[in-house]
Amino acid sequence: LHRLSRIEGQLRGVQRLIDDEADCEKIAQQLAAARKALDKSFYSMGGCMIEQGDQSVEHVTHMLVKYS
Repeated sequence: LHRLSRIEGQLRGVQRLIDDEADCEKIAQQLAAARKALDKSFYSMGGCMIEQGDQSVEHVTHMLVKYS
């Protein structure tokens, strides 16, 4: 949840940059950072699923391939 809150803050920052008509490269940089943070959260969730043992490795692998 902490990581998602930080991502939410990053996206609010992107919205402010757009509202302020900031340079497109600066906006792209912040969007890329938010995207990477979301990717990291997604893969951490997959790792957590494997550690908990609730799902088979095959199921988690299928999910990662399907949604990544």
